[in-house]
Order: sequence, then structure tokens, then C-alpha cells
Amino acid sequence: MAFGLFFSFILFPLTVILLITWAVTRKNLFGKILGFIWLGITVISIASGITQKLNAKILLEKKDFYGHYIIDKSFYPGKQAEWQYMHFQFDIRNNDSIFFNVTNGKNILKTYKGSITTIKPYSSERLIINMEQFTHHILTSNPTIYRNKRSFYLVLNSPKFGNVFFRKEY
Repeated sequence: MAFGLFFSFILFPLTVILLITWAVTRKNLFGKILGFIWLGITVISIASGITQKLNAKILLEKKDFYGHYIIDKSFYPGKQAEWQYMHFQFDIRNNDSIFFNVTNGKNILKTYKGSITTIKPYSSERLIINMEQFTHHILTSNPTIYRNKRSFYLVLNSPKFGNVFFRKEY
């Protein structure tokens, strides 16, 4: 909107005035000024577009969710994060199944099974988790997805732990 106002009230009238002045006086100075203005606007527009693409967040598709997820200890380092890291992990497989594992280190104590789907309310898909029967308290709601330029992480809200952060292990 700001560019529209700038174009309507400043750039367009300035361009018309410079074109008329250039046509009447036949002085190259007015043509050069007009050329520099439009060249500057073109360069700024191209640079802005490139910068916007380089800084854009990743757009997720269903296939991006497939993989092994572990607790991300970097959000709240400490004993609780270490304990969660040793006890919770899950896999989303390409047949749209999810296996949430309660572990004790490397030993799997219990596995909760379910399926996943996605919805695309905007440009990036959102993950929907459907668990079979009784489920673990970490999986009582769908995850919130936070995207960066090249990666993403899932936040599951547990009634016992609060937010639990999972990162895809590549």
C-alpha cells in the first residue's frame, strides 16, 4: 500500500513533469534524471525480491514431515530436557503412520500408534495427528509448527510438561 501511495502521488506526477519538461526544453539532463530514478526503482525492486526469496521460510509439504523426531534440548536445557530426550521420540513414516515411543534410553518401553494427515490452510501444510484409542499425554493436541529458512520444529503441548519441542533428526 505504501508503494501504491508513493507511485500515485509522487513517482507518477514526477515522471509526467520530467517527461513534459524534457520534451519542451530538449535538455538531456531531465531525461537522465528520469532514467536514474526509474533505474534506481528497478534495482531496488529486484534486490528486494531476491532478499525476500532468500529470507523466506520453508514451505512444508506432507513428505517433509516423514522422519525421526527427537526432543530438542536447546530450548530449555537442563535436567528436564535431558530426561525428556531419553524418554520420548517418534517416527512418521511415508505410509502416513506415526509411532510415538516411550523409551528408557535406547530401550523402547511402549509404542503408541496412529496416523497423520495434513491440511493446507495457507501456503505451508499443517500436521494433523490421529492416534488410536488411548494416547500419551504429549499427543493430546496437534503440534504447532515453527518454520525457519531451511528447517522446522514441532511443539506439542502436554498437560504435564507444558510445551515439548521436537526437531526432525536428519
